[in-house]
Amino acid sequence: MVAVTQVSLQPITDANRAAVVALDVTPAQQNYVAGVTDSLADALGSPQAMPWYRAIYADGAPIGFVMISDNIPPGDPTLLGPYFLWRLLVDARYQGRGYGRAALDLVIAYLSTRPAAHELLTSVAPGEDSSPLGFYQHLGFQDTGEFFDGERVLRLPLR
Repeated sequence: MVAVTQVSLQPITDANRAAVVALDVTPAQQNYVAGVTDSLADALGSPQAMPWYRAIYADGAPIGFVMISDNIPPGDPTLLGPYFLWRLLVDARYQGRGYGRAALDLVIAYLSTRPAAHELLTSVAPGEDSSPLGFYQHLGFQDTGEFFDGERVLRLPLR
């Protein structure tokens, strides 16, 4: 495990974009999380989802990527929110060291500054091999029993 102080969330800029885009999960995990290039394209193509994204840094180097929907206005049935963990990716070389948990802690700290952030939703694709379901449940996410776009919806109470 790593201390949260070793991990930070940094904006993606021209200076770090190539290094962040090069990050990738294991081949088995690619069924469960889109890569950074696709994620950035999704953010650009879905402004109504209020995308907020950052590179996950450890010891001064990018090791992952996180993207949330940040305070989606109510009323759009095609979006879950108002706060939704859209992507959490830790490069395969850095997995198993607590970076995903540390990044989520930083996202939660950010959400503590946001209006009406009482829960964080996410969704996971069904599957057995390399599914992130156990990871999220270990972090406190609860299965809502609902499905959205073919994926199981999970919620993390924030307050």
